[in-house]
Amino acid sequence: MDLNYSSEDLAFRDHVRAFLDAKLPADLQQKVRKHLRMSKEDYVRWHKILAEQGWIAPAWPVEYGGTGWTPVQRHIWDEECARAGTPPILPFGVNMVAPVIMAFGNDAQKSHYLPRILSCEDWWCQGYSEPGAGSDLASLKTTAVREGDHYIVNGQKTWTTLAQHADMIFCLVRTDSGVRKQEGISFLLIDMHAPGVTVRPIIMLDEDHEVNEVFFDNVKVPVQNLIGHENKGWTYAKYLLGHERTGIAAVGRSKRELSSLKKLAAAQFKNGKPLIDDPLFSAKVATLEIELMALEMTVLRVLAQANKAPGPEASVLKVRGTDIQQTLSELMVEAVGPLALPFDPAYLEGNTEHAVTGEDAAAPLASHYFNFRKTSIYGGSNEIQRNIITQMILGL
Repeated sequence: MDLNYSSEDLAFRDHVRAFLDAKLPADLQQKVRKHLRMSKEDYVRWHKILAEQGWIAPAWPVEYGGTGWTPVQRHIWDEECARAGTPPILPFGVNMVAPVIMAFGNDAQKSHYLPRILSCEDWWCQGYSEPGAGSDLASLKTTAVREGDHYIVNGQKTWTTLAQHADMIFCLVRTDSGVRKQEGISFLLIDMHAPGVTVRPIIMLDEDHEVNEVFFDNVKVPVQNLIGHENKGWTYAKYLLGHERTGIAAVGRSKRELSSLKKLAAAQFKNGKPLIDDPLFSAKVATLEIELMALEMTVLRVLAQANKAPGPEASVLKVRGTDIQQTLSELMVEAVGPLALPFDPAYLEGNTEHAVTGEDAAAPLASHYFNFRKTSIYGGSNEIQRNIITQMILGL
């Protein structure tokens, strides 16, 4: 694998930068760079800008609306978006359920759902975790019983990100309780506006409404919303999780956050000198930067495996990526110290121009730190990922 960009790749990077300079709204850029909260309208606005350009789904095959970019170009795109401070493209539709529909759905499902994902006509959420089935996802208890041309779904999902905005949810449900638990699971697409679906908010420590509980009370789901074959959902779920874990690595975003960390540390002083010049603190930053560089090389190796679905190597990316993200948030709080303590919801929501303390860069960092405690849990906890690595890569 050649780690140097070709002249074509450099020209592509210049093209991407010119597009982002021209099309990225300044208010969205500032929200991202300042760690402020994003609204549904913020996410949708940026999604539609990219959809109009034809760049919303770089990893999709061209026949479904993809860009035809090489793996290196997709990496450049991700890196440049992070550098510029674009809102993230929410993964649930574009990067999670869409690959499953392409790989295992029928032609009618592809022709109906994929264009609506591209246009953001449908906002998707993920129905995997349950109160008693998180890391041990195969223990899920939400049931789907077939009655004629419908399934009747009953049960509960939890930690469902942004379900309060969703039009559709892709769900793992139990369709056979008389077999080994992994063999009795199916993959259903469920309308969030159907009678019997209830969304209850889970308000986090920083008072943000990001996650939810979702309840299903005798919800009728057409059989045509079943992906693939009944009781084969565990196979489709693992396929989806490979795509999710690869994206969680978020190298570009971490590189942007590393740059922000260095600026924060340069603006803080210890013993009369910038904190970034303190030997102990600068050693922590240098160690983190080396680990991030190693992760980027690993991501490029995975991307270079053209036309191959992510395998157990996705677990490596997930573990290292989330470790780095959490360390970055820790060092940011360490850099600003007590300046991160004040809690200013009005500033986080973008309702005031400046934080009450006047320390705009420091004000969101405690909230950012606490939010990033979750990254080592979602997408399959890092403990489970280490088990996968041990068994499937190391063969132990």
